[in-house]
Amino acid sequence: MASLFSRIAAGEIPSYKIAEDDRFYAFLDINPRKQGHTLVIPKEEVDYIFDLDPELLGDLFRFAQRVAKAIKAVIPCKRVGVGVLGMEVPHAHIHLIPMDSEKDMNLGRPALEVPVEEMQRIAHLIAEQFE
Repeated sequence: MASLFSRIAAGEIPSYKIAEDDRFYAFLDINPRKQGHTLVIPKEEVDYIFDLDPELLGDLFRFAQRVAKAIKAVIPCKRVGVGVLGMEVPHAHIHLIPMDSEKDMNLGRPALEVPVEEMQRIAHLIAEQFE
């Protein structure tokens, strides 16, 4: 059975899509630590990020860089942090989190409760900035 993230990228499960191409998909985390918290995944289902083909791994980070620039253009922050943990879902992914301090990268903090309309608005604004 396909992973949760593969089903999201395939459109089987709704998401707040930010960007997509033939190999990668970016969407807002539904349990964000900061508004604009985004997940970037390869469409190829691989559990551990460092098991990705080296070229695909590099391209994933290049795609994530473009997403991070779009996030920073929309969400006021000092920078966009990047985190790779990969324990909660068996599908390689990158967390992009707008941050003003290193504490903002702590995924152990409680998630924000962001209304659906606000998530839709943020996703739309970031998607418009994606190049």
